[in-house]
Amino acid sequence: MSMLSENQLPRGQVRIVYLGPVAPHWDVQGVSGDRKAIDEFRQRVNARLLLLPPHDPQFRRNRERVVKDAEREALYLEWDLGVPEG
Repeated sequence: MSMLSENQLPRGQVRIVYLGPVAPHWDVQGVSGDRKAIDEFRQRVNARLLLLPPHDPQFRRNRERVVKDAEREALYLEWDLGVPEG
């Protein structure tokens, strides 16, 4: 999940779902909100994650960049990696 500041309303909600071991690995789903902002965000996420499975060392760095991007764009971000996080 991404954190928005207390006074900031989200422009939209996005769910990033891990599809499995065969590329493309990720589906970026716009749940609600500003379609244009979500589509532009989806393009950036795909550029960073599309061919990276979650066990790849580069995934962690790129995931942090995706989270910061969502915060900048005021998008509520939800991850579904197919396993409980912890």
